[in-house]
Amino acid sequence: MGYKVAVVGATGNVGREMLNILEERQFPADEVVALASRRSLGTEVSYGDKTLKTKDLDTYDFEGTDIALFAIGSEATEQYAPRAAEAGCLVIDNSSLYRYDPEIPLIVPEVNPEAIEGFRNRMIIANPNCSTAQMVVALKPLHDRATIKRVVVSTYQSVSGAGKDAMDELWEQTKAVYNPVAEVPPKVFPKQIAFNVIPHIDKFLDSGETREEWKMVAETKKIMDPSIRLTATCVRVPVFVGHSEAINIEFEEFLDEDEAREILRESPGLMVIDKREDGGYITPVECVGDFATYVSRIRQDSTIENGLNLWVVSDNLRKGAALNTVQIAELYINRVLGAR
Repeated sequence: MGYKVAVVGATGNVGREMLNILEERQFPADEVVALASRRSLGTEVSYGDKTLKTKDLDTYDFEGTDIALFAIGSEATEQYAPRAAEAGCLVIDNSSLYRYDPEIPLIVPEVNPEAIEGFRNRMIIANPNCSTAQMVVALKPLHDRATIKRVVVSTYQSVSGAGKDAMDELWEQTKAVYNPVAEVPPKVFPKQIAFNVIPHIDKFLDSGETREEWKMVAETKKIMDPSIRLTATCVRVPVFVGHSEAINIEFEEFLDEDEAREILRESPGLMVIDKREDGGYITPVECVGDFATYVSRIRQDSTIENGLNLWVVSDNLRKGAALNTVQIAELYINRVLGAR
């Protein structure tokens, strides 16, 4: 049996990636509908070898649609997601709107698939922040083995996490560096992003951390374990696609680096590339277009008791957004719809 699926925000970076992944993973859809705002009405988007014309989200009737994958901002999601849910359509939302609502499950299928049952509360499931998603996939199997006490993570996040305008800004500023006449002042970012790094993602909070850093803390606790202590520093870097993270972990029990490496090799969603030689690790440019979250530089931290260091890299438009959303839809079909 096939399902009717709507991709909401089909003309954006994440929406287009959702369509690609639905086709690549041969999602059991009899019909896929591309939805966008009225100003994008009729825009053509690719779905495998098919071309879909976007329909107007404002007038779309979600009755009869099984699953809606939302890739629009929180403000628009707040307007349209409840309408879809009331029509009996499961909403899987990629915005931050519902992530911290105790009635809405926040899911990474490799980590907390059992949380899928929470959809019954509101017919809405939240997709986590991109930086959180790839991190918890790597942390969960290690937590199951040795119990994580504390995590210190520094992220190196690509500009695609801030949308198409951010990617354009990096491109135009990079060209302008070689053409001094063509100055491109920052608009999306607070400072120049080309040939620079910016330790600032999202708004600053009174605590001094940014909201992006707060998200990683709150989401890790909700998805994995509320007792884990985590501190994050989130940095925007001049990379188009692919987020990287340097993760320091302190465990309750000793975990040898070789055992950790084997645990990660056997865990779903992960690929270990860890050779202690030049180039024996993964960088963002190498992970683009892949489903896996890559782990490299696995090593003991001798400065703390029971410590390990990891380098984790993933395509943020995939595992951090579109892929995880589609995986949640697959989980829903297998555990819920398939059981009917």
